[in-house]
Amino acid sequence: MTAYAVAHLQEAAPHPEIAAYIERITATFEPYGGRFLVHATQHEVKEGSWPGHVVVIGFPGIAEARAWWDSPAYQEIAPLRSRHIEGDIILAEGVPEGYDPTATAKAMREALPAE
Repeated sequence: MTAYAVAHLQEAAPHPEIAAYIERITATFEPYGGRFLVHATQHEVKEGSWPGHVVVIGFPGIAEARAWWDSPAYQEIAPLRSRHIEGDIILAEGVPEGYDPTATAKAMREALPAE
C-alpha cells in the first residue's frame, strides 16, 4: 500500500546547505522507490493557516518510507535542512484500493454513548 513522507516546512532564508540538501535528496529516496509528488509548488489554504511549504514524497509502502528515513544516505544530509528550516515531517500509510470511509463513521457511531 502506498505511503507518503509529508513535510510542512517553514519559510527560511536561502542558504548553501539548503541548496545542497535539495540537490542530494532525490538520490536518497530513489533506491526505495520514492518520488516527489509535491515540491516547490504553490498551495492554496482553504481553512486555517499553513505558512511555509508542503512537500510530499510517495513510496511503494511504509517499509520503504521508513527505510529511506532511517538510511545512512538520508541521515547524512538531513542536518543540511534541519539546521536552517523548522517544520513537521510525518510518514503516513495511504488507504487501500476501494477504501470506504463509511466503515470508519460506523465504528465511530458505535463508540458513542447511548442516548
